[in-house]
Amino acid sequence: LKVVGEYDAMIVRGRTKVTQAVFEAGKKLKVVGRAGVGVDNIDLNAAKAAGVTVVNSPTATTLAVAELTLALMLSVVREIPRGDAGMKAGQWLKKEMEGTELWRKTLGVIGFGRIGAAVATRAAAFDMDIIGYDPLIPAEEIQKRGGKPVALDELLAQADIITLHIPLDAGSKNLLNADSFAKMKDGVIIVCAARGGVIDEDALLAALDSGKVAGAGLDVFVAEPPGVTPLVAHPKVVCVPHIGAQTKEAQIRAADDIASEVLAALKGEPLRWKVA
Repeated sequence: LKVVGEYDAMIVRGRTKVTQAVFEAGKKLKVVGRAGVGVDNIDLNAAKAAGVTVVNSPTATTLAVAELTLALMLSVVREIPRGDAGMKAGQWLKKEMEGTELWRKTLGVIGFGRIGAAVATRAAAFDMDIIGYDPLIPAEEIQKRGGKPVALDELLAQADIITLHIPLDAGSKNLLNADSFAKMKDGVIIVCAARGGVIDEDALLAALDSGKVAGAGLDVFVAEPPGVTPLVAHPKVVCVPHIGAQTKEAQIRAADDIASEVLAALKGEPLRWKVA
């Protein structure tokens, strides 16, 4: 707040909160760039009120997040972290580790945008049956991207594995909650590398404890870092510290994209990824 008044542009990552106070102090601000996809850390209403353009770099991290999603999925169904920990402790857990295959399992993709579609493409290589729900994307487009379009309740009821690829907003907060878990198959697997808050963590923990959910792969949490919570420590959960975009390639793409987009905004040139 002490220095932002000197600047015409600001580029942030996910943890920097660009609040109303920042916009009020940034008298010269013309543009805020988010190096990445999610902009829930930026007060968009305050940006509009201040006449500040907000841009992001939504395509830069698509492949990194899609690949991590498959990695989490495989880690859960084959208990890879448990096997690795056992080996390092001198244990041979072969008889205890009977996993399941992705082959011919039904994958429910909630959010069929760039990342959801990239996940569907890769999941198809495992011969998975892919169903998709996205209220913002027409059914025919979901089909073109490799999924069978279904209603949300149909997806919850049919999927063996559910992965979420949606932003966090008022409509998506706690999208998966106690009622949602009740509609799912027994033994469903949940994967989330989207945003903390789209899953009710208390409801997920209860579903894991009851056995309704057989396992979960999580990259994001409501509070980050979350500490050693019961969910993080749960033996059926594979979790990583929000590393979806953390590849060398994705970081280079994000840097290039947001730099060029912010410069375009300052020059008054056409923008590819204007959010507000």
